[in-house]
Amino acid sequence: MLTEDQITDMVDLLIQCNAETKIYLGCDSVRYIDRNNNQMARFAAVAIVHKNGKNGCRIFSSVSRERDFDLKPNRPKVRMMKEVQKVVELYTQLAPFIDEFDIEIHLDINTDPKHGSNCAASEAAGYVLGVTGIQPKLKPESWAASFGADGIVNGRGDQTNFAEKV
Repeated sequence: MLTEDQITDMVDLLIQCNAETKIYLGCDSVRYIDRNNNQMARFAAVAIVHKNGKNGCRIFSSVSRERDFDLKPNRPKVRMMKEVQKVVELYTQLAPFIDEFDIEIHLDINTDPKHGSNCAASEAAGYVLGVTGIQPKLKPESWAASFGADGIVNGRGDQTNFAEKV
């Protein structure tokens, strides 16, 4: 997930922050076809540190690429659950360093049945709650995934705190 340097930078930042600091974790993905005509997905997991509840944010991110095994593009359950797995993995990696702060986990999954990602909503929320003890936020309240991770996965983010695994 995050590199050792990213974790060190985050810990150094958190040492300077007060108890009003909040940490938001999220993940988003995009599908694409690679050169070999394989269906792939690029995932971006983010940890957003909202410093002192008022002093701006810093985004730490990790991007990975994997095969996308969803058979129905309009019902991306496998990819949605992979996003959930990645955000839980990020939480597990960071938990020893962030447990004294308020933490939210945001999932880029829509609760409205007319949207394809809804097919994974209940399983995803249950998995996050079961593994982390945190009730996740889903769309439309999941801005860390829907905007923060989306910006990174689509190449719109600052790459200074960025790690990529191919």
